[in-house]
Amino acid sequence: MLSQAVLMVVIPCLLAYACFSDLFTMRISNRVCMLVFSLFPIAALQLGMTLPEIGWHVAAGLTVLVVSFTLFAFGWVGGGDAKLVAAVSVWLGFDLVLQYLALTCIAGGALTLALLFMRRHPLPDRLYAQPWIAHLHAPTTGIPYGIALGAVALLVLPETAVWKLAI
Repeated sequence: MLSQAVLMVVIPCLLAYACFSDLFTMRISNRVCMLVFSLFPIAALQLGMTLPEIGWHVAAGLTVLVVSFTLFAFGWVGGGDAKLVAAVSVWLGFDLVLQYLALTCIAGGALTLALLFMRRHPLPDRLYAQPWIAHLHAPTTGIPYGIALGAVALLVLPETAVWKLAI
């Protein structure tokens, strides 16, 4: 079934792409976020979710979008991160959003501490030859939080109502 392939192959690949894209370029493509978001209603309808259930999932995503863009407006999160967390939240619905956000905070905190530790120590010259590593090591560079967002989404996704319908 197409919706099973979307859920179990395409969405994880898009999330992995977002992780690696943020790691290497400090950017998360709008197209990736839009695909993650827009594939939900298609898969949910094919798997038999009702329109009210789909509406609640979309409401969860929109709620997270409002909050995340408020954080973006204050300069506390990146724009790609704000869009990705909202797109993922559509798949999770209100049932799992708080769990996802809590786990993302833990994973993002660990990532932040690891990068701050790494930035306190000089890199070997051969690593500086890699532009993405040198950029990531620079103290003025932000934290590629999309790594935590995507990785935790991959962990939480199998707990969703949509995933359970697909199995």
